[in-house]
Amino acid sequence: MTSSKTAPPPPAQSEAGRRYDEWLVTLVQAGDREAGERLARRWHPRLLRTARRLLGGTDSALVAVQDSWIAILRGIGGLRDPARFAPWAFGILRRRCADRVRSAQRERRHQGTGDAALVAIAAAASEGTAIRQAFAALPADQRLAAQLFFGEGLTLAEIAEVQAVPLGTAKTRLFHARRKLKAALSGDDP
Repeated sequence: MTSSKTAPPPPAQSEAGRRYDEWLVTLVQAGDREAGERLARRWHPRLLRTARRLLGGTDSALVAVQDSWIAILRGIGGLRDPARFAPWAFGILRRRCADRVRSAQRERRHQGTGDAALVAIAAAASEGTAIRQAFAALPADQRLAAQLFFGEGLTLAEIAEVQAVPLGTAKTRLFHARRKLKAALSGDDP
């Protein structure tokens, strides 16, 4: 048991968990609403955790996840391989988060406060722990790769699929994220 107020990140998903998700997706594709609810109960916390890493602990993360669920449930019938649910769902989430960031940037420009430094300061102030601050300091592509790897247990191949990049690019992003996180947490410059 940890003394932290937040739950530790989940371990890499077991083979049984992956098979169960695959089965649920197959049932959802066949029209089983209860299976859809079970799938949502299993995956909503993971998607929300990732959205919060990408967008900060804001209401924007919740909206992005809700938008993602709408797209997931509308598009799940077209998912050819139910075993690919995780990277497919995180890919949808990544796009919805990017939409939210673009929308916020347009709004700030419209209001005259489009300064990226203000956004970084606000994000750092809202994060309570050193690890959250270290994650927040990462570039978005590295932050997503690190969250999917460390927090969600996705493989490098799945991360590459989520980010729509070659495997080598995913490896590079994760390598640099690890290096920057280690430096930030040890107090060294990256």
